Amino acid sequence: MIECIQQIPCNSCALACKLGAIRMENVNDIPEIDYNKCTGCMACAMTCPGLAIFLLRSGGDSGLVTLPYEFLPTPEVGQQVTALNREGKVLGKTVVKQVLTPKRNDGTALVTIEVPEMWLLEARAIKVGE
Repeated sequence: MIECIQQIPCNSCALACKLGAIRMENVNDIPEIDYNKCTGCMACAMTCPGLAIFLLRSGGDSGLVTLPYEFLPTPEVGQQVTALNREGKVLGKTVVKQVLTPKRNDGTALVTIEVPEMWLLEARAIKVGE
């Protein structure tokens, strides 16, 4: 899911996608995903400077949200964190299921959390600690 809402000169997600699943007519367009081509590799999310790309996986009563995380220390798998919505309001406690760190220092870490299904379209950040 891409939540890029500003038409600014940026096409890092489209350039990162080796499968051509992200389309942009020009560098100022809002990117569009072709879900038939997307494999969920998350290369686009790791390179997005606007932290606007999320991977959502639904699975019954709960789901997984993979979100960009640029703070230190990076949380660890199994760690309990607080899920936040777009406004920074607390949704509740959750657990980190996966952490992907960039191979180079020019990317963003991606943290996957497990959330109740009703938070799948709401959880967009985490708070570590407390």
